[in-house]
Amino acid sequence: MSLYYEPLTYHVSQEEDGILLKTILQSRMHLSRKLLSRLKLTEQGITVNGERQYISIRVREGDLVEVRMLKEESDDILPQPLPLDILHEDEQLLVLNKAAGMIVHPTHGHYVNTLANGVVHYWQQQGKSYRFRPIHRLDQETSGTLAVAKNPFVHQQVSEQMQAHQVKKEYIALVHGVMEDDQGTVNEPIDRDPDQPHIRIVTPSGYAAVTHYRVERRFREATMVRLWLETGRTHQIRVHMKHLGHPLLGDKLYLLGEPTAAVQTDADTETARSEGSAVSGGLGGAGASAWGLDRHALHACTLGFVHPGTKRWIEFEAPLPDDLTRCVERLEEFG
Repeated sequence: MSLYYEPLTYHVSQEEDGILLKTILQSRMHLSRKLLSRLKLTEQGITVNGERQYISIRVREGDLVEVRMLKEESDDILPQPLPLDILHEDEQLLVLNKAAGMIVHPTHGHYVNTLANGVVHYWQQQGKSYRFRPIHRLDQETSGTLAVAKNPFVHQQVSEQMQAHQVKKEYIALVHGVMEDDQGTVNEPIDRDPDQPHIRIVTPSGYAAVTHYRVERRFREATMVRLWLETGRTHQIRVHMKHLGHPLLGDKLYLLGEPTAAVQTDADTETARSEGSAVSGGLGGAGASAWGLDRHALHACTLGFVHPGTKRWIEFEAPLPDDLTRCVERLEEFG
């Protein structure tokens, strides 16, 4: 069995005759400095026409440059058979529809029943060896599209697209109240609440955060809204919707009033362990449980980016999950 993943390849063109191999690797193949440093220490990490080479050599027209990354495993993640909803898989990427209530990666006190446990088991059953590398995170109670890179190059490439705001990430949320504007933008900085560090607040001294939204449907006392982000602050959508006076249905952490003392959260900001409880009040006095919810109503519906391997745009849709579908039906019945 090979020690390496399938190589990344590049053929030197006539115009590139005589340039440094380092330029090919960084400017044409777009390898990061960190990855390049690792490859230089790997036996077959960087080759030209099948021979290992220093990156200081000059390449010639027609040369075949190949980059090989060592296969990896997630030795610290316990394989566990768990149901997975796979939207797409190829040799470089895995895209899933994460279920609400599932933590993405093991954290202190939560070593099993995470998405990572299930994915590592799935790969193991296929005889595959990959390290679990989620390209982005979703809160425990948020459902929807999530991409996992199968090697460090893919992780680097899509992460750079995210930093350059070139990744399409859209969410569907159900919020309290009827939003008046059909669309808008919330441009308000976010940071930790100094009195409750597990909670984020809008504050002038915070980090830049921009959320765009468009109303999809209006109900009697609630609104379905589509959102997309320019930044990726922790709990950004939930904080910004609360700031607008329209907190998410089912969100116990971000109410218009103060969160209850019963809410407990992990130090890892990926999850808020008790966020999915019913919100009391509003909607004619009925709590969120009256609408079939036991978590905040947020779903990552769309994910799109340029595939690092094919260089083509790919886009994935995760349908509205059953609990949010039932919630919409009840909102329709309510008026």
